[in-house]
Amino acid sequence: MTLRQAIGSPDNVVLALTRISKRFGNSVALEDVSFRVARATVHALVGENGAGKTTLMRIAFGLTRPDAGLVMAGDSARPITSPAEAIAAGIGMVHQHFSHVPAMTVAENVALGGHGRFNATHAAREVANLGQRTGLFLDPQAKAESLPVSAQQRLEILKSLARRARILILDEPTAVLAPAEAEELLRWLRAFADDGNAVVLITHKLSEALAIADEITVLRRGRVVLSANASELTPRGLASALIGEELTPASHSEPAAVGSEVIAAIRQAELRDERGVTILRHADLEIHAGEIVGLAAVEGAGQRELLRLLAKRGSAHGGTVQLASNTGFVPEDRHRDALVLEFTLAENVALKDAGARSGIMRWGDVSRQTERLIREFDVRGGSSTRSAQTLSGGNQQKLVLARELDGSPRLVVAENPTRGLDIRAAQTISERLRAVAESGAAVVLYSSDLDEVLALSTRILVLHAGQLRECALDRDAVGRAMLGVA
Repeated sequence: MTLRQAIGSPDNVVLALTRISKRFGNSVALEDVSFRVARATVHALVGENGAGKTTLMRIAFGLTRPDAGLVMAGDSARPITSPAEAIAAGIGMVHQHFSHVPAMTVAENVALGGHGRFNATHAAREVANLGQRTGLFLDPQAKAESLPVSAQQRLEILKSLARRARILILDEPTAVLAPAEAEELLRWLRAFADDGNAVVLITHKLSEALAIADEITVLRRGRVVLSANASELTPRGLASALIGEELTPASHSEPAAVGSEVIAAIRQAELRDERGVTILRHADLEIHAGEIVGLAAVEGAGQRELLRLLAKRGSAHGGTVQLASNTGFVPEDRHRDALVLEFTLAENVALKDAGARSGIMRWGDVSRQTERLIREFDVRGGSSTRSAQTLSGGNQQKLVLARELDGSPRLVVAENPTRGLDIRAAQTISERLRAVAESGAAVVLYSSDLDEVLALSTRILVLHAGQLRECALDRDAVGRAMLGVA
């Protein structure tokens, strides 16, 4: 029996989810959702945080069982009830949150889950071959834990491709890639689909969906509200479908006047990476009240170490350092650096300033604080007693931001704070960071999206070749400075 015969769909459908419903407790994640993916196409799946996108694709990959509905894939119309069956049907899934083993090498991670005896030479050759095919080059002998975030994302993609997937599901794959890397990946995905395969692309970037996708499906609060050819859609219409209303333009009010008060400062500091290599020399920086200081840099230029120094998560070698007494920190990897997924939301809120406080923990107060933050920051599907792992990635990020902004910090250090967020949530976070500066505190912002840095910052600092220097608020000038071009 073919997939077409099984579900009554055209011959070119290779993945079909029919009337899928899923609840988590009293929360409706998906309700009567049907979704079809055709051969030789890229199908973009978009929606707000918590709309059900990742849950739907976890069901497609057999990781989550639906309460109702059917998943079928492959030419022989086999039902999918487990990841093993999904892989056998030619489905590969690249998760937004990394699933590799940090202590293993790139080659070992790619080989993990394969068959037969492990052969290090063969595994390294496989990584090299995949790099040649995709442009996603990695050192086969590098430990996964030593890789920057963008390279860890590449590793996740390589793992899936090594299983010979013909239906590739990617959850926000470009969220941590530099623009050139993202463009290269999207070109490869387009070629992969054009070669007779299929791609499901979960993305919050509407321009990305419109540029690469053949079909676009929009989920809103667990229901399909739109499914159409990409050529029939406009950015404005797609945004309206996503949020259910016209999007209010972001506020671009003038920032409050920069004060003379120095919130934090470093002078003649030297920073080293995890290997002990000096990556920033003779660094001088003053951050004043009312500022949003943007950092621009290519991957690995030292922004990670500088941000963690300012957030009191790292140390300098030499020089003098003056830091704010009350600091909020929003790291780019919320699972590794901000949340304990098995903990409840209240327990995660209580982690703020862990190690710097003493005394009795009053859990009633923490629970009430958590419920207040859930309401104020629209953390959907959350309650103080639910575990963090039950939230979507975007709502986990909103919880982290809510916790770190609570208590009126004098300095907020934000590292890719809108990564994985939908357009409305990203706009809300931008407005909240502006409000921090307008209140007389300060913000240090790094984002791999240069346009985001330019839109929010009152001044820009560029890190390149071990030096930290100020640059004009001009996209071309900042781009040249990041690359060291005069």
